[in-house]
Amino acid sequence: MAKYIFVTGGVISSVGKGISVASIGRILKSRSISVSVQKLDPYLNVDPGTMSPYQHGEVFVTQDGAETDLDLGHYERFIGVDLTQASNVTSGQVYSSVIAQERKGDFLGGTIQVVPHVTNEIKRRIRQVAEISAADVVLVEVGGTVGDIEGQPFLEAIRQMRKDEGRDNVLYIHVTFLPYIAVTDELKTKPTQHSVNELRRIGIQPDIILCRSDKEISEGIKDKISLFCDVNKEAVIPLVTSETIYEVPLLMEEYGLGDFIVNHLGLEAKESNLDNWHELVNRLKAPKEPVTIGLVGKYVELQDAYYSVREALRHAALTHNREVKIEWLNSEELQDGHCDKLRQVQGIIIPGGFGYRGIEGMVEVAKFAREKEIPYFGLCLGMQVMVIEFARHAFHSQDANSTEFDRDTPYPVIDLLPEQRGINQKGGTMRLGTYPCHLVPGTKAAHAYGYEVTYERHRHRFEFNNAFRQPLEKAGLIASGLSPDGKLVEIAELRNHPWMLACQFHPEFRSRLDCPHPLFVDFMGTAKETLTEGAQTSLPIN
Repeated sequence: MAKYIFVTGGVISSVGKGISVASIGRILKSRSISVSVQKLDPYLNVDPGTMSPYQHGEVFVTQDGAETDLDLGHYERFIGVDLTQASNVTSGQVYSSVIAQERKGDFLGGTIQVVPHVTNEIKRRIRQVAEISAADVVLVEVGGTVGDIEGQPFLEAIRQMRKDEGRDNVLYIHVTFLPYIAVTDELKTKPTQHSVNELRRIGIQPDIILCRSDKEISEGIKDKISLFCDVNKEAVIPLVTSETIYEVPLLMEEYGLGDFIVNHLGLEAKESNLDNWHELVNRLKAPKEPVTIGLVGKYVELQDAYYSVREALRHAALTHNREVKIEWLNSEELQDGHCDKLRQVQGIIIPGGFGYRGIEGMVEVAKFAREKEIPYFGLCLGMQVMVIEFARHAFHSQDANSTEFDRDTPYPVIDLLPEQRGINQKGGTMRLGTYPCHLVPGTKAAHAYGYEVTYERHRHRFEFNNAFRQPLEKAGLIASGLSPDGKLVEIAELRNHPWMLACQFHPEFRSRLDCPHPLFVDFMGTAKETLTEGAQTSLPIN
């Protein structure tokens, strides 16, 4: 029988539940306890796939093609597990399922209510993760903040789980925030007390309280929280803002959280072994020579929109014992040849995105990278941009484009697949999830991977148009990664360039601190050896 750990958040949103859950997973795994994870999101969208990054940050894609919350990226990177669509549950999914059952008459004419019908569906989906994964422990994060009206059915469901599964099989953890008042130079516990009171009103008594803070938490503060929130003092765990998120599991271990969880749930566990993780964190924190990478996108003012890309760059830089310095560049500001900000970057990366806004600026950046021989790495949209720019160069026409941006282009080098035409639904209708990619021998892509076939995660609708493959290859654009039948171009690279490569998939979703993605590693290896233009020459930038 699986054990369940439910993690809630209080006081403010974005308090750090996702990192906390991921870190708990890491410290349990270090004891040879198998772990799976689930995120419960109270919003009514079926998934975040149609939501703007400004609303929800990055959309993380699982191996089976589910568009999910970015917290699942934290879980995978920290714990080293490949999650599935069962690991992200939304109110939209739950209510859709309940209503569909009602329409079929599954409830025998009864009145459909939040309790028990909605809560039963939530519990069924929680148990489904345990069944699919066969994990010793299922970690469940409840999105939102305690007190949110839309989160009440989820809290009621996890309250019932302790009764259903047995007290020894369920653990409640509450992540809270201690605000600092500068005038009096003190941390305040009252918001935490109110948050826990709200949980207790619902019927949930937290067993552990994780206290997020920007300042050190004194023993007196811990005593106060223990007294007023009715938890053991050793279960009040300080989580002071750290230099890197990857240090959080080590802080939790230092405060005894792993042992407390193991003892409370009666888990059979080996002695904790975080030596390798500790070494990686020490290397991350050590001073290193920087590598400056220009990340060009349309959502750069919200860095969470590119969370996995940022982390993949950090992982790759650490492999080369370097520190990545990211210059966040808005593509709209780089249109009409205004690429001066790229003078000092050693590499350029263009991540995924949708819509026409900022595209011409990205095309200008791809042109700059090609002409100045700066390492360029395109991800999904970044590949399409590279193909568009090279086609304009090869065909001597500014009309080459994607039909996503110009339906009447005479050179539709990026286009919909025939089976995609006529689809009107936006949600879940793209090429999603893991597909195989065969690497062409002798190419930079094949060299980076070091093996013949890779399996990568996709999230896109438009593809490289094969009608233009031969003329573009003749001009110097190599299709270096292909689908098994050879019909889909998965990776493209330029023949006469130090490193200009782009992929239709999202390699950032597979990168982890202890297992960086080979394409990012190869890109970073070239970038670190690249002198900025100012160091090479004083030629003006067009």
